[in-house]
Amino acid sequence: MEETNTLHGRAVLITGGGTGIGRATARLFAAAGAEVLIVGRTAERLAETAAPHPRIRTYVADVAEPDAPAGIVAAALEAFGRIDVLVNNAAITRPAPLGAIDRQVATEQIATNLLAPVFLTQHALPHLEDGGTVVNVTSNPPHYGWPDNSVYGSTKVALDFLTHTWAVELAGHGIRVVSVAPGITATPVLAHAGFSDEQIAAAGTKLRARIPLGRIAEPQDIAWWIVNAARPEARYLTGTIIRVDGGLGAAG
Repeated sequence: MEETNTLHGRAVLITGGGTGIGRATARLFAAAGAEVLIVGRTAERLAETAAPHPRIRTYVADVAEPDAPAGIVAAALEAFGRIDVLVNNAAITRPAPLGAIDRQVATEQIATNLLAPVFLTQHALPHLEDGGTVVNVTSNPPHYGWPDNSVYGSTKVALDFLTHTWAVELAGHGIRVVSVAPGITATPVLAHAGFSDEQIAAAGTKLRARIPLGRIAEPQDIAWWIVNAARPEARYLTGTIIRVDGGLGAAG
């Protein structure tokens, strides 16, 4: 279907907008004419995302904090008067094998990756009715194990379950819910988890060998799907997990 200007003037709220997929998504929405509010913990990174686009505004918050949803939604309503699209993108990963999982670290991952989308979506719900879209940015499927990622992987599988459940619950309110599930993507998430450049490069070499398309995704590869899933032209798409993984899932 030909892309049009149907995103022009739409109000989009994106968490984790300071880097990676969130940054690419914010810029692509803005380029399509949407008004965008990005949320993140670091003002400098948010400002870097927003710098090229006057349509992007910023709001500093830790989505895992209990009072964050109210503040984030209030900021979006103050800026735009409504919310048309909510992208739950913020996430953290702290790999550890079973036997070395720290309770506090696990709690932080669950709070950021799972509970934050639950309560932010719940708080935004009255403002999404009659045409709103929620996009949950997830990850791995539930069908195979992912060593050292028990907690992170579980939060992403759980978020896909929420996509299915919310799509059914909210269809009568005119709200669509979709997951976009990236494969291996070149983002700073491992650097933020404390991995060295050498460790990240070595992991990338191993992973590329498993991906049928032979490369790691760029954030723009994922952002395109998020933006287009939120377009009004996608109005019959809901409850779906869109896996954008270069064939990794098919290869097993």
